[in-house]
Amino acid sequence: MTQIGSWLKRLAPQGLLGRSLLIIVMPLVVLQLVSAYVFYGSHWETVAKRLAKGLAGDIGSIIESMRAFPGEDERTIILSIAANRMELDTRFLPGAILPNQPRDAASGLLDRALAEAMDERVQRPYRIDTESLEREVVIRVQLSDGMLEVFAPKKRLFSSTTYVFILWMIGTAMLLFGIATVFMRNQVRSVRKLALAADRFGKGQDVADFKPEGAREVRQAAQAFNLMRSRIQRQIQQRTEMLAGVSHDLRTPLTRMKLQLAIMGDVEGRAELDEDVAEMERMVEGYLAFARGEGSEQPEAVDLPALVDEVVARFRRQGAVIDLHHEGEIVMPLRPDSLARALGNLIGNAIRYAGHVWVRVGCRQNAAEVLIDDDGPGIPPDRREEVFKAFTRLEVSRNPGTGGVGLGLTIARDIVRTHGGDVLLEDSPLGGLRARVRLPL
Repeated sequence: MTQIGSWLKRLAPQGLLGRSLLIIVMPLVVLQLVSAYVFYGSHWETVAKRLAKGLAGDIGSIIESMRAFPGEDERTIILSIAANRMELDTRFLPGAILPNQPRDAASGLLDRALAEAMDERVQRPYRIDTESLEREVVIRVQLSDGMLEVFAPKKRLFSSTTYVFILWMIGTAMLLFGIATVFMRNQVRSVRKLALAADRFGKGQDVADFKPEGAREVRQAAQAFNLMRSRIQRQIQQRTEMLAGVSHDLRTPLTRMKLQLAIMGDVEGRAELDEDVAEMERMVEGYLAFARGEGSEQPEAVDLPALVDEVVARFRRQGAVIDLHHEGEIVMPLRPDSLARALGNLIGNAIRYAGHVWVRVGCRQNAAEVLIDDDGPGIPPDRREEVFKAFTRLEVSRNPGTGGVGLGLTIARDIVRTHGGDVLLEDSPLGGLRARVRLPL
């Protein structure tokens, strides 16, 4: 049962439109099959038997009339009446004998109905040929003095209502299927718009023109999405405004402290105080940069390899050794300044703790990837998620004298996730650490 269930799941449509149409179509198909079976088993077969009995009865009447009036002139009149009144082309072959061979078993509904009718109404040796002629059935009946050959039109054995019923059944089914497809497509379109709006918002793109539409439940979901978007945007705005004030409040006393130190001149302990003030400034700037983010920057079409080239060139001018390779142009909506900052943090970390850095840009599985490999000491696998937490520094595996406040990786992942992607840390084939940046196309 488990294998059958998985097999059916693979065959079932994956989209909402396909599954909805399947829910509509399957009962319709079952209804059509049941209707066809009932029609074939009752009406069609009954009508076919009655038409076959009518034809066999006409043949039996001709035979009985020929027995009652055996003269040649009377036979001619009887055959003429059969042609004019019964639509039967009859011929009498004196002395002819049916082939001495077994009668073929009736295969189709027509053959079975006609054979039963001939056995009931004629009760003489006969042969039925329904295949030699396209529009006529040939019936040969053995008489005592010869053989009667009857050419009957096939339309006498078929009811036109059969084809009309089938055409109406198929036609109405196709019409209902078409109407259902149109309505379901309209309903699914609203769901797709909601999914697209959520995806765009998750990537940090503007979705101000999104309007709820569709069924009541879909509109409720869309309204909930709009409320969620408004709350998140309001929270980001409030955070930015608050941090702007915090920035001013913190920088003012630091500036006064720097002025006081400058006025003090060369006194004992001034160098240590200068370092403490500079460290405080770096910490404040790092914290504000992490909390503020780059939310005000609007996405634009950017060539990712060109952006990576600019970031790498900046580090090369500072003397860093970086091997860069990319697969060609990859244009996608990005916030260039914030993404350049995220890549700068990742490449800067690799340069700080390694002697050589390799950067690769390409497309993998519907996503753009930037791979940053180094030959440094790396990070233990069980602590790779920990380094993304704010103000976290791995003093055991990283040089504690290199500076920083433990926000570089946190800011990088935050920026990449606002683009709908993610930053992952893995083992590098070069012996150090690999930072994998994935951005959905």
